[in-house]
Amino acid sequence: MISSSFMIQIPGADMATQFGTNANIGGSFLWKLKNNFIFELNANHIFGSKLKGDAAHIFDSIKTSNGMIINMHGEYAKVRTFERGFFVGFRMGYIINFKKPNPNSGLMLMMGAGHLQHKIRIENDGNNAPQIINEYKLGYDKMRYGLSLSQFIGYVYFSKSQVLNFYIGTEFYQAWTKSGRSWDFNLMKKDENKYFDVLYSLKFGWIIPIYSKAPQQYYFY
Repeated sequence: MISSSFMIQIPGADMATQFGTNANIGGSFLWKLKNNFIFELNANHIFGSKLKGDAAHIFDSIKTSNGMIINMHGEYAKVRTFERGFFVGFRMGYIINFKKPNPNSGLMLMMGAGHLQHKIRIENDGNNAPQIINEYKLGYDKMRYGLSLSQFIGYVYFSKSQVLNFYIGTEFYQAWTKSGRSWDFNLMKKDENKYFDVLYSLKFGWIIPIYSKAPQQYYFY
């Protein structure tokens, strides 16, 4: 099966101090066995626009008294910041079916592990503020990465017509992350801290099933 999904996510733990509510789109390949066990390879893209705490003040040390950054032309630079990230991983699970509308539908439970990474995306129109572009940008983006666990609980539905197939439920991520940069301009040193990042998600996905067929038998007389 091939699946596409969309999630609304609320960060928790250390991640909640940097980012607000974000969204997530992704895709996965699922393999369902006849005994209702499921195996999944998935990848998701995280994106948001609300920065909080220290993440909202990463340029304070290079801003003017009125909160602006000066570009190489002596003008106010146009700078935008966003949240960006991704998750890639593997999961396995099981469908507890209710017999209706068919044996493939029911309560779906999944868990697995993977790699979670997130950062602050920095955009400077015209790339004319040298203090925040190229390699200098890396000192401000707060990129973190690490091992992540994930869990999902929800309902999966396969129609008898094989046209309408979807799932909906809640998904959770817990990640043990660290800085991926050699220098942090806000700290004026490498960030050696260890972080615990959490995401709580409401997830909806649609499924394109690929059914295996028994080989046809041919008889010759």
